[in-house]
Amino acid sequence: MAFLSTLAGKALITFLISMVPVIELRGAIPYGMAQGLAPWAACIISVIGNMLPVPFILLFIRKFLHWMKRYPRLGRIAEKLERRASNKSGRVQKSELIGLCLLVAIPLPGTGAWTGALVAALMEMRLKRALPTIFLGVVLAGIVVTLVMALGIEALSFLHG
Repeated sequence: MAFLSTLAGKALITFLISMVPVIELRGAIPYGMAQGLAPWAACIISVIGNMLPVPFILLFIRKFLHWMKRYPRLGRIAEKLERRASNKSGRVQKSELIGLCLLVAIPLPGTGAWTGALVAALMEMRLKRALPTIFLGVVLAGIVVTLVMALGIEALSFLHG
């Protein structure tokens, strides 16, 4: 457990947090910075971690949702995820790639790489189009969160200083 208190351990935890749905890099970057990682390091680690599940989501989520529907309780969850993605896909379909990028880039609840990948998969968007678009959105979200955190920390230190 001593490893987790090292810089490498804190980076690993930041990486793992960024892979968690809903939390993603919006939670990982503030965590990493609070643990003493440089803002740029927390951002890069979080972007990489946030992107790691995306190709798997794009490739397998439809099959996984189909499998879930074979079981009543899991089927309800699958249908809820599909409804949520369908609601988001309306905005994305109008301007496809730009819409998908913005859906991922805006760091608000209900947006992010997981949602973007789910929407792209259910829209049957090709991997070679969806993956770079989601990556750009994740990078933009990472920059936004990092800047907000860095400016917020600087403002707080100014007020206390």
